[in-house]
Amino acid sequence: RTVEPLEYYRRFLKENCRPDGRELGEFRTTTVNIGKCLCSITTADGSALVKLGNTTVICGVKAELAAPAVDSANKGYIVPNVELPSLCAERFRSGPPGEEAQAASQFIADVIENSQMIVKEDLCIANGKLAWVLYCDIICLDYDGNLLDASVFALLAALKNVQLPLVTINEETGLSEVNLKQKNPLIIRKHPVATSFAIFDDTLLIVDPTAEEEDLATGTVTIVTDEEGRLCSVHKPGGSPLTGAKLQDCITRAITRHKEIKKLIDKVIKSITPK
Repeated sequence: RTVEPLEYYRRFLKENCRPDGRELGEFRTTTVNIGKCLCSITTADGSALVKLGNTTVICGVKAELAAPAVDSANKGYIVPNVELPSLCAERFRSGPPGEEAQAASQFIADVIENSQMIVKEDLCIANGKLAWVLYCDIICLDYDGNLLDASVFALLAALKNVQLPLVTINEETGLSEVNLKQKNPLIIRKHPVATSFAIFDDTLLIVDPTAEEEDLATGTVTIVTDEEGRLCSVHKPGGSPLTGAKLQDCITRAITRHKEIKKLIDKVIKSITPK
């Protein structure tokens, strides 16, 4: 495994399994904790922690008030940020965000935009005067591959946990008034779920790759779908090309994965909802 890691993996792949015992199309154990049951970010308006095997990601959403942009007077803002601190893996260093963190942040921003999970018009409080800004901080605590799937899941779970207070503008003073006693859940219009694959030897696809598998792969691809089976995004940063048939296989598996994740998140939210 140390001297010839690729050959070591190929021996397992020929038998349609992996060194960790999983089949090629099998995901690692996935868990999610939402909100206060986390004992995590008490200052956030919504939070979630997701574990995908050893990969652990936490997401905190902070809502603030701001004036809308002049050219988007009826829209609020969503600002995602992915952090890969040095504590999560030896490959990352302290300091400004590296290339991988920046690429992940852009990917999350694209998923939010393409899936329309949150419509920015829903974040507007008073046209041209006041709107919500959602700062979505996604921090990797332990990195063992497949950051994108875990990040999208953590973001979705955290957003479903957000409760925004009622805000009105006093017509006499022109100042905003916040009613913390009356809160409403954030409107989530779509539920995007990411499913990532690693490509081995240009032809073989394995789902939910570990960090070691990502390093040995000849390429990766991430498919994002919503609850209607609609394709929201295909993220393929170079590497081996995919045939149309292989891509369709990925999309079909992604749709199945979406049902699994939706079922999991619904179960957790039901368990923490006051009866």
